[in-house]
Amino acid sequence: MPDNDEYPKPLKDFLDRIDDWYRTNHEGFKTLFDATIANVVKCPADPADPDGKKVYYDWQGKGIEDLKKFFAEWYTNWTTTKPNDGLDYIEKFSWLTYENDYGMVFVTCGPGLEMTKDFTDLQGDQMDDEGEGGQELINLWRAELGTRMEDFEPGPWGTFNQFFIRELRDPSVRPIDAPDDNSVVVAPTDCVINMIVDDLAEETPIPVKTVTMNVKQLLAGSKYYKKFVPKEEDGKTVPGGTAVSCILMPDTYHWYHAPVDGHVVESHDDVHGIYYGMRDFPELLNKGNVGYGFDYEMFDTFRRGYLVFKTTFIDPQMRKHDTYVAMVTVGLNSIGSVQYEADFKNPQKPVPVTKGQKIGNFQYGGSLNILLFEHGRFPALQLHMGQRIGTLEAPERTKGLFSHPHHAQSRRGIPFAR
Repeated sequence: MPDNDEYPKPLKDFLDRIDDWYRTNHEGFKTLFDATIANVVKCPADPADPDGKKVYYDWQGKGIEDLKKFFAEWYTNWTTTKPNDGLDYIEKFSWLTYENDYGMVFVTCGPGLEMTKDFTDLQGDQMDDEGEGGQELINLWRAELGTRMEDFEPGPWGTFNQFFIRELRDPSVRPIDAPDDNSVVVAPTDCVINMIVDDLAEETPIPVKTVTMNVKQLLAGSKYYKKFVPKEEDGKTVPGGTAVSCILMPDTYHWYHAPVDGHVVESHDDVHGIYYGMRDFPELLNKGNVGYGFDYEMFDTFRRGYLVFKTTFIDPQMRKHDTYVAMVTVGLNSIGSVQYEADFKNPQKPVPVTKGQKIGNFQYGGSLNILLFEHGRFPALQLHMGQRIGTLEAPERTKGLFSHPHHAQSRRGIPFAR
């Protein structure tokens, strides 16, 4: 490993700090890191990958110098990271926590959590740098994205983060379906969509169709969480509602928009939480079916924001209905930014919103929106003939962003870090 003096000062300071924490066992940093390494799970053999080309880092037997070297390589290689490779270092780091209770505690508590926050901040500063490195990365991504860039403003961009949250060149490239029909819900952003569950439970995470979700915690204790969980009405129990996962890939449009028309009755743009600590991150990138069957219960501890919409729609029998829809915006791993437009930053009274109106953005990394609906309001994904259902892909993008290792999934939560 090169001498720390050869690195830029921000990286050197970061590496010196975790080195000092390890030597002094600052707040148990050494104890937990050593326990994490001692309990690392060996990557399961993948018969579909006989050449061993999976995105994997073997943490078995590694030490603090290896951790420092890993962070240094991650930091210094940023200008050559292609869109298809954008999640590789995240996945390599995640093998520390894969099926590893000690690893989960290490990155979600105390100085380990501070370490991941500090590194995320370092990466954010890189992405905001106006130097040649950012322009080099912009040019690399533009070349890789090819004709996909035709949907966006042509630039120039002063920093990579400005490029990452690039604007659409014209609203017509993402037309809003049925703008005058409030019963039609639209995708909040460019995403891979999965139905998560159609019978949400209340506070204690309860397995439902192999998935758990703590709705109350996900909405940071908002009074509106009760709209989406079982409740008593007229002496009868009304079941919980529906949750839908909208996963953003790193190389797509990273603004998110209102899925319905109406009013934002509550929002919170900065619910603090962890940055890393997904026990089975490789399962999120699941053989092309991103997020299917994944255990979403962990996302109620990640850094996030949320909005609650109230909307009114007319059904085919011309009856009027009021209902609530929540949108939870989750920053995953290298995402530290969940940024809302000014009107939607913790409003003190309801704010009018139109379907498709811009709400906010995520800067560099992968990220997730979770939509919550009241019981019986959103029974399935329903499309009209001729509407887009997906794209045919070059194998390189599929391998880079979708087809990562598939293993037996864990259903366990974080036992010590709550």
